Amino acid sequence: MHRVIFHLDMDAFYASVEQRDNPALRGQPVIVGAPPSRRGVVAAASYEARKFGVRSAMPSATAGRLCPNGVFVPPRMEHYRQESRQIMEIVARSGAAIEQVSIDEAYLDLSATCQAVGADESLSRGQPIARELKQQILLQRQLTASIGIASNKLLAKLASDFAKPDGLTLITERDKVQFLRPMPVRAIHGVGRVTEQVLQQAGLHTVGDLQDYSGDLRALVGSWGPKLKQFAFGKDDRPLELGDEVKSISAEETFERDTADRKILRACLLEQAADISARLKRRRLGARTVQVKVRYGDFTTLTRQMSVEEPLVEPGDIYRLGCWLLARDKLVNRPLRLLGLGVSGLDEPSAQQLPLL
Repeated sequence: MHRVIFHLDMDAFYASVEQRDNPALRGQPVIVGAPPSRRGVVAAASYEARKFGVRSAMPSATAGRLCPNGVFVPPRMEHYRQESRQIMEIVARSGAAIEQVSIDEAYLDLSATCQAVGADESLSRGQPIARELKQQILLQRQLTASIGIASNKLLAKLASDFAKPDGLTLITERDKVQFLRPMPVRAIHGVGRVTEQVLQQAGLHTVGDLQDYSGDLRALVGSWGPKLKQFAFGKDDRPLELGDEVKSISAEETFERDTADRKILRACLLEQAADISARLKRRRLGARTVQVKVRYGDFTTLTRQMSVEEPLVEPGDIYRLGCWLLARDKLVNRPLRLLGLGVSGLDEPSAQQLPLL
């Protein structure tokens, strides 16, 4: 059976919901998060704000300096979750097998619906289904989505990023190698900042360079080399993960003595963020939700979490959100017995260089 995979990605989801609900915000650089006058972080930014370099997990004060005319809107997470449920109900009517990877993003397997004689003919049958799906989301929810169609998850995600916002891109089997050639190596799933630097130092700047490389990539990126080579040619056999279990990564520490010492707690969070980041990078994933957990001397335990629109990988971003959650709800109001940090909403990190296409 020929595989037909969609990647559906809502466009600037949090900010687009705010612009839909408040027409005065349309066309404005909307920044979802705490205002720059308060200690806080950015949860999401509209495309108008992204032009100024505003991104998820950035300190609000930095976003305010980059985008002086930005309109800051407090996040309404429960409202976004309810909106997501309604969108996914529309998606489910397509009859596809669905892997929802975040509040605003999902993979759809429509292989059974789109079968034809050839692989590219099967992929082409997906186009009218994708157009109808985009149209239904627009009509019923007044929001735009971008959809990529390809034979696997790697290519489908790249396709959905290719023509944002409101895009629809098909990558055929016939054209996939040529489509990938001009992309930066960072566009490939699993190539983070460190791997990108290693590849660039070896003269490998584009996916085409990876395709043409005659050496053994294991000398550069270890055991991942053969898989990276496959990805460079658009080959990806990962199945959709259809289970309901919540995937997360966490770390926590129980102190020998209960403490409210900020220096000790910051050092603990930094170490936990570094550990979580390293585990994310090993799995070549990013996280959209950060959670802190505290336990007091009387064993009262509290958790608080924050979701952002773009997957996080770097320890500094994870640490910053953890600190902000502790400060926002004044959780260190007495000595802590335990401090924990965790991430969930795991997904592929975004390829920041794709707009260069």
